[in-house]
Amino acid sequence: MRDTTLCFLVESLDSNVTSVLLAMKKRGFGAGWFNGVGGKVNPEEDILNAACREAFEEITVTINPNDLKKVAILKFEFPDNPEWDQFVHVYFVENWEGEPRESEEMKPEWFNVNSLPLDRMWPDDKFWLPQVLEGKKIDAYFKMDKSNKILDQKVSEISILV
Repeated sequence: MRDTTLCFLVESLDSNVTSVLLAMKKRGFGAGWFNGVGGKVNPEEDILNAACREAFEEITVTINPNDLKKVAILKFEFPDNPEWDQFVHVYFVENWEGEPRESEEMKPEWFNVNSLPLDRMWPDDKFWLPQVLEGKKIDAYFKMDKSNKILDQKVSEISILV
């Protein structure tokens, strides 16, 4: 099972997340859905640096790894496509350099946390993303079929993430 990253740029007021940057995936795995930015971890990099690299490649923002706040760990199992099995390390970041811009892969858009386009996101997102936007830390497992329908799931709030 491979490690991957998922990073959400967020804006907060009084320590409460008010808006989140999602990006429409234009090609490849997850095409047609809004998501955070992220992807694979290359052999020569750690998870934090991979999250920063992916953010730059996908929406042209520069992130300092020290500014990433881990909010969830998600395990995905795809019995019909085991090469897609992954641990997703999910981060929020409130500080970055540059203005998010569209790339060949992603088109970024800001959303109020009360109006997320959950019907245009991965089907699992509705079970964990609203919780992390409320400040909870989440450990979750999702088993998906070949059409990305959830076959099994477990979402738990935890006190600490490593």
